[in-house]
Amino acid sequence: MGTARSTSFPGSILSTIRRVTMFGYRVPAPDEAMLISGGKNGGSDEAPFRVVVGHGAFVMPFFRKVRFLTLSMAEAEVSEACVTKQAIALNVRAVIAFKVGNDIESIVNAGQRFLSDQAQMSVLTGRIFAGHLRSIVGSMTVEEIVTERQKLATEVLDGSAAEMAKIGLTIDSLQIQSIDDMKLGYIAAMAAPHNAAIQRAAQIAQAEADQASAEAQQASQRKQAEYARQTAVVQATYKAEVDRAQAEAAQAGPLAQATAQRDVINARTELAQREAELRQQQLVAEIVKPAEAEAAKVRVMAAANAQAMEIQAAAAASNNRVALDRLIIEQLPQIVREAALGLSGAKVTILNGADGLGDVAAGLVGQGMAILESVKAGIASTSKPAEAPLAPAAITPNNHHPATA
Repeated sequence: MGTARSTSFPGSILSTIRRVTMFGYRVPAPDEAMLISGGKNGGSDEAPFRVVVGHGAFVMPFFRKVRFLTLSMAEAEVSEACVTKQAIALNVRAVIAFKVGNDIESIVNAGQRFLSDQAQMSVLTGRIFAGHLRSIVGSMTVEEIVTERQKLATEVLDGSAAEMAKIGLTIDSLQIQSIDDMKLGYIAAMAAPHNAAIQRAAQIAQAEADQASAEAQQASQRKQAEYARQTAVVQATYKAEVDRAQAEAAQAGPLAQATAQRDVINARTELAQREAELRQQQLVAEIVKPAEAEAAKVRVMAAANAQAMEIQAAAAASNNRVALDRLIIEQLPQIVREAALGLSGAKVTILNGADGLGDVAAGLVGQGMAILESVKAGIASTSKPAEAPLAPAAITPNNHHPATA
């Protein structure tokens, strides 16, 4: 047999105070229905009393009697031992939320049954639902009851709705709170495979989560190591650049000094080369060129003397001294001029330029004229009549040895 626990309706002193009137006008609370008895019920012959909801009404003192019926929500708890279709005992706990219906019929029905003791509404509701709960549980298996609680609640509501309506109550909800096999272990055994599957799934999920966590941790460590390596490389690179910059800065002073010394040495070397070149030019002008001019002069004079001696020898050999001398006299100026001309065309550098060369030529002409005077004197001392005309001389102006340097 199930037990039902009633819940008392809330009341307040303020609502009682509001119902007190000075002239018999009474007003119900928003969650109350005012029942007026003692007079003829206007408009409704079936109702034993007048029902006023949501507004006030004048109640004649001494001739009318006023009672108030609560319309607020109430609840009843049911804890019932039931036997299932498999003859397995279960203890089912449920909570029912109900109230008096809002229509006049429900208020009249509830007023007639519970107006004197409104707490009995919860007791009676619990008993009604306990009976239907046993009946419905007896037609279902444990698996259905456990897995289809809403179906159980719906069938209980459907079975009790008609009886609740007869006593003026309506059901808002039925909630199955717990189903207990009273330590038989049936429900636990039934749920064991599912629990094991859930545990396996949970273990697999935990293992996967651990593996993912380990992989993430290892990946994080690899990234940290990679970052550390990159940082070390960058630091080493920066340090090398700093060291190189410091070394270059340290070498800048000596390098600049060495560069300056090298420039000084180069300048001195160039100056020495120019001085050597100048000295060489001075030696050429003072020694070499005069020597070459003197050598050229000697060669020209030797050539002239040799040609004069050749002419004399040729004249003596032909025994025509007069003709020879005359020819010599006639050819000698030409020889001297050609010698001077050859000297001027020679590739000889004469000191003092044109003036030096003029001096050499003048000297050569002077010597030629001296030879000429000597020849004339010889001719005067040894001249005699010519025995036969002298043949043209073998010496021609072009048959001489030009003076060359």
